[in-house]
Amino acid sequence: MQIGEKLHVNEKDQKIVVEKIFDDQYYLDRAQHLRSNKLGVTGESRLAGTIPMHVISTWCKEAGIKWDDLEARKEIVRKKLLSGDFDKLRVWKGKF
Repeated sequence: MQIGEKLHVNEKDQKIVVEKIFDDQYYLDRAQHLRSNKLGVTGESRLAGTIPMHVISTWCKEAGIKWDDLEARKEIVRKKLLSGDFDKLRVWKGKF
């Protein structure tokens, strides 16, 4: 959830930079709750994780893929969740 914005002026090229500030504790708490109550892993369906949209957007920008490229976006999310760096967002710890 976005909680604020800060404006900065980049001294090198005199451009205005907007820094968005987010509080993602809700998503971390949600993932922990789902994991601890063994929710999201029933039947054949698995909930791999709960990820804020701004994080997915950042991952896409870092990878240089467009938002509307669904297959590439799925692959980025899969790689990031399986990397171990974002374990706190994971609900189901299996491979997908």
